[in-house]
Amino acid sequence: MSTPYKIVFAGPVGAGKTTAIQTLSDIEVLNTDARASDEVRRLKPTTTVAMDYGVMKLGNGDQVRLYGAPGQARFDFMWDILTENALGLVLLLSARADDPVAELDVYLTAFRDLIDRTALVVGITHTDAGNRGARQLVIEALGARGLPPCVMDVDARHRPDVALLVKALLYSIDPFAGRDEDAEAVTP
Repeated sequence: MSTPYKIVFAGPVGAGKTTAIQTLSDIEVLNTDARASDEVRRLKPTTTVAMDYGVMKLGNGDQVRLYGAPGQARFDFMWDILTENALGLVLLLSARADDPVAELDVYLTAFRDLIDRTALVVGITHTDAGNRGARQLVIEALGARGLPPCVMDVDARHRPDVALLVKALLYSIDPFAGRDEDAEAVTP
């Protein structure tokens, strides 16, 4: 019998959560995008209002259920619902942000209970067109806040990048996870 696992992707609007889940999912992604009707429409035409949902099938038959949280604070009521029974949090931040550390703090505060119970990895997206120093700023900020600085630059459209985030999350939960024959289970 297969075991389902649950991982939540969070971050601000436009950080790449929907794209990352589409990149990893082995099923058609369920999303709840709606036309943006506020300041978000300057960034993109649609936004997630409830969640994105995809499934990554592992080589051993297990499944990782991928949940994308809406990025806007007005939909934060979904955040607690989506994090219930989650293994951990993948936080995506955009290097294009004016202040990636301020955005980090918003999500650290909002998801602190989950982070304290499980694990956190941070992916910095849009590094090709943004602040190339964003990763280092986030690493330093996590260290200053007493959190492990597991931060990497990722392209949310590139499966190996996003799979590496998931592996890092799993290894931070169980550092010996990759030592058996299932080590190939979370491959791009």
